[in-house]
Amino acid sequence: MLFSPLTLGELELPNRLVMAPLTRLRSGEDGVPGPLVVEHYRQRASLGLIVSEGTYPSPAGRSYPGQPGLVTAEQIAAWKKVTDAVHAEGGRIFAQIMHGGRVSHADITGGHTIVGPSAVAIEGEVRTPSGKQAYPVPHALTIGELPVVMQEIVTGSINAIEAGFDGVELHSANGYLLHEFLAPNSNVRDDSYGGSPEKRARFVIETVNAVVVAVGSSRVGIRISPEHSVQGIAETDAADVRATYEVLVDSIAPLNLAYVSILHHEPASELVQDLRARFNGAFLVNSGFGTITTLEEATALVADGHADAVVVGRPAIANPDLARRWKESLPLNEPDASTFYADGSVGYTDYPAYSA
Repeated sequence: MLFSPLTLGELELPNRLVMAPLTRLRSGEDGVPGPLVVEHYRQRASLGLIVSEGTYPSPAGRSYPGQPGLVTAEQIAAWKKVTDAVHAEGGRIFAQIMHGGRVSHADITGGHTIVGPSAVAIEGEVRTPSGKQAYPVPHALTIGELPVVMQEIVTGSINAIEAGFDGVELHSANGYLLHEFLAPNSNVRDDSYGGSPEKRARFVIETVNAVVVAVGSSRVGIRISPEHSVQGIAETDAADVRATYEVLVDSIAPLNLAYVSILHHEPASELVQDLRARFNGAFLVNSGFGTITTLEEATALVADGHADAVVVGRPAIANPDLARRWKESLPLNEPDASTFYADGSVGYTDYPAYSA
């Protein structure tokens, strides 16, 4: 099952292994992916689908130094070289559109104001070009400003299609802006975009709809991570989590999106499987950061009917030919965590394909 084809929107995937969106920070100060990035993605084109690292749709949405963007003509042209290289190898690639929200600092955004649903800061420090600094209190987006941010995400999605991506994945997980609207501790608004599960989900639902209008439903996926309390998010009330994500999934299910991708430490749990039934479309799962996904786990998730495809991170980092290695039960390269967020080719493009 893991190595059988899967239809995703208008794409036919040759296998059900999806490369996770992986922050790698190799795109410099200008956010322009260079030849190393082209080679990195090209090497991994045999995976069923590649989802790019999170790309920012506006300067204020940038979370990390070295993160790539989909804003300027130079960035779009550079990504076109990536997508051309992946397509030349027979691969398929979606761009993850990621507005970082309050997970940032003005030293990273070039002085642009850090925004969020509410003026609630993340406890802790962020790594900036000038060293670690405390997370700032974000500017709480006004009702009038929300359409502007939404349009930035729409424009970033349009730019992704112009750059040759097969589609976009809207990042509504892991503590970034869309997730911040969903979570009750980062969204303490008392207007029509906060205060209840329905209102907290509203901005995400409206954004998904707007992107669908702009690029077509078959080219849009969304990534969510219910109960993943990371980067200041606290989704700890099970009833509230269920209510929030049921509203979200019920509202986007009629759109016929390419897929929902869900990160959760228990992909077979009642919550996750209930959301799958509600979506009734291609459903991707990722068991999260706690343990590295194994072939046995991935095989079981698909074979047992818990997912249509499995999203993998670290195995795809270390094994550009992961699909072949797993299919033929070949030994794996081990990922080197010290090079995940570094510069240069080491731990990025120098992992070898299998050779007997």
